[in-house]
Amino acid sequence: MNKSPHLVPALTEPHEPFSRRRQILAGAGKIFQQKGYERASMAEIAKEASVSKGTLYNHFNNKADLFTAFFEEMSHTKLKIFETLLRSEESDIEKTLINYARAVIELLLSSVSLNLYRIIVAEAERFPNLADTFWQYGSARTIGYLAQFFERKTTEKMLKVEDPVLAAELFLMMCQTRLVQKKRLQLPVKTNPEHIEEIVQLVTRSFLSIYAPQK
Repeated sequence: MNKSPHLVPALTEPHEPFSRRRQILAGAGKIFQQKGYERASMAEIAKEASVSKGTLYNHFNNKADLFTAFFEEMSHTKLKIFETLLRSEESDIEKTLINYARAVIELLLSSVSLNLYRIIVAEAERFPNLADTFWQYGSARTIGYLAQFFERKTTEKMLKVEDPVLAAELFLMMCQTRLVQKKRLQLPVKTNPEHIEEIVQLVTRSFLSIYAPQK
């Protein structure tokens, strides 16, 4: 079995308490989502955060640093539930994957996730650091945690996964289906809880049909 690389470090609690820095990040998040990356200005962010431009630049050298910090902070908050689910002592692998798939879909359908995805796609060519930030703190971190979980469950004989990273990528792609793809394109699609649950169940059964040990 190929060992999964530690793609990103485990989530750690931020060192700073709720502070001026988080106040700035909250303001930055609102402006980035409203205006995108290119049209967002440091002056607007300072105003939204109720700080002076001098204070803003005392914390962040430029807009790129600020966006990276904002995305890292958001990733810490949003992905915490995934780490909690995968570290639980739940012995029912199917139940764990169902809960995980549901959490993934709900996150991907959230307004903040959709807004940020559209920003990255629209502006990645001009600002490639945005795509790198999105991958490092979002996709790679999520894949890394899930791959480590699959590796552990394979050791425990609950799964049979030869390539944990590929299996993690496959599971996460299956979670997206037409729900997320159409929502990202602002096309009509059913996102009611019942339909999401159908997708969750189908994704989990399909995944386990490939990776569950043969009895």
